[in-house]
Amino acid sequence: MALHAGKLSAVDASIVFGGFLRIVVTAVLGLLAAQVASSAELPGLTAAAQSILGADQGVYIEAADGTVLLAQAAAKPVHPASVSKVPTTLTLLRKLGPEHRFVTTFTAKGRVVDGTLYGDLIVASDGDPSLVDEDALLVAERLRQSGISKVAGTLEVKGPLTFDWKTDSDGASLRRALSGMTPPAALAAVRALLVLDTTSGTAVATAVVQPAGNIPGAHTAMPAASASLPGPATGATVAPIGIHFLAPTRAAGAATTWATAAGGTAADVTAMGASRGSVQRVTQVNGEHPLIVHRSQQLLPLVKSLNDYSNNIFAPFAEAAGGAVAVESLARSVVPEDMRSEITLGDGAGENPTNRLSPRAAVKLLRVLEQELAKSGHALCDILPVAGVDDGTLRDRLNGPGEAGHVLGKTGTYGDYGASALIGAIHTTDLGTVYFAILNHNVPVPQARHRQDRFVRFLLSQLHSVPWTYQRDPRPAITRAEVAIMLP
Repeated sequence: MALHAGKLSAVDASIVFGGFLRIVVTAVLGLLAAQVASSAELPGLTAAAQSILGADQGVYIEAADGTVLLAQAAAKPVHPASVSKVPTTLTLLRKLGPEHRFVTTFTAKGRVVDGTLYGDLIVASDGDPSLVDEDALLVAERLRQSGISKVAGTLEVKGPLTFDWKTDSDGASLRRALSGMTPPAALAAVRALLVLDTTSGTAVATAVVQPAGNIPGAHTAMPAASASLPGPATGATVAPIGIHFLAPTRAAGAATTWATAAGGTAADVTAMGASRGSVQRVTQVNGEHPLIVHRSQQLLPLVKSLNDYSNNIFAPFAEAAGGAVAVESLARSVVPEDMRSEITLGDGAGENPTNRLSPRAAVKLLRVLEQELAKSGHALCDILPVAGVDDGTLRDRLNGPGEAGHVLGKTGTYGDYGASALIGAIHTTDLGTVYFAILNHNVPVPQARHRQDRFVRFLLSQLHSVPWTYQRDPRPAITRAEVAIMLP
C-alpha cells in the first residue's frame, strides 16, 4: 500500500474500508451464531407450551451444555410450592454431608433397681426429623436388653424433638410409643425384625426406621414399614415390646425421695414394681448416665424419602441447615447474578406464602444440586423421586410404557395460591441431561398436573430419552437406622 503526502489513495482507502467491513460482518455473524448456540428454542416445544400449559405459564428447558430449548415466562417468580425443598436439600448436603446421621440419646437420671429406673428418662435430640414409632419400639427393646423395663420417673426432653412427623416438645407421643402403644403395622415390623435377630443373628442395631401409616403433608400414604419384612415363624415366641412408665410418688418436701413400703401405700409399692413384701428406700441420684443412642439413617436416603413424599417436615428440618435465611442466601449465591432476585424463601418446605422462584432459577438450582451430589459419587436419582418407580408423589405419574424411569423430579402443590409445580431431568442420548421446570400459577391443581404430564410426554416424544440408571431400594427404612446400648 503506497503513501502519498501522508494520505491514502482512493484505491487504498477502498481496500481498507472493504477489509474493515468484512471484519464487522464476520463479528456480527459470530455474535448471531453464539446467540443461536446458547438459545435454541424448538418451535414445536414453544407451540406445545402455549397450547398445553398456557401462554402465561412459566416453563424453562435447558440441555446439558446450557442450550436453552424453551423459555416461556422463565424469569417470572411465582410460588414454587414444595419445589422450595430443592434448595433446602442442597443446603443440607453442603452443611452436613450425605453420610450425616442425626443422633438421639436416651439417658438415665437415677438408679436402676430390679429392672425399674427410679428417676427420669432423658431424651436429648439434635432435630432428627425421621424419628417414628418403629424407632421408639427398637429403643424400648434396647432399654429392656440393658436391664430397664419400667421407669418410675418422667420422660424429660432436651433439644428440638420431632416424632411421627410432628413437633413433640413434651415427649408425650414418644412416651406412648416407648410404652408399645403404636399402630399394629409398626409393632408387626419390629416383631418380625426381632424374630430375625433371634433366629438368624441379624442385629437390630443395624436396622432402619421408616414410618407406618400416613405422613402429614404428603400427597400419598407411606406404605407400612412391615411391607417387605417376613412375619414371625409359626410357633415363634416374641417377647412384649415396650417399657412401662409408672407415676412416681414423691414425699412432700423431699424432692427426690421415693416412697417405701414402710412409709407409703400399697399403691406406692405396686407403682415401684415390687414383688416382695418390703421395699428398700431408693433415693434418686442427681448424676446422669447414658443408656441408648439412636442414629438415624444417613442423610442421603433420609432426604430422598422426604422428597419422594414431599413431606412438609422439611420446614423445621431446614433449621438443621441454618433456617430459611441460610437456605435463601445459599440459593441466591449459586445462581447467576441476574437471577438472584427471582428467589425468595420464607421457609424451606414451600408452605410460606412469600416463597417465590422463577422457572429458570429452579433449573439452575437443580443443576447445582446435581453438581453437589457428584462430589460424593451420587446422582439426582439418589435424592429425588423417579417417576413410575419410587413410591410417593410421582409413583402414578409419567409411568406409562416408555415413560417409567425416564423422568425424575420434584413436585409442588400449594392450593391456596393456585400453585402447582414439576421440575426435573431427563437423560437423553443426543443432548445429555435435559433439565426442565414447569411452575403453574392460578390453575386448579388437578388441571395443572394433567397439563404438566401432557407437556412432559410431548417433550419425551421430541427427545431420545433413556431410563435413569437407578435401582430402587425395596427394604423398609427400619433396616438402616442404628440403635445401640451405650456401655458404662
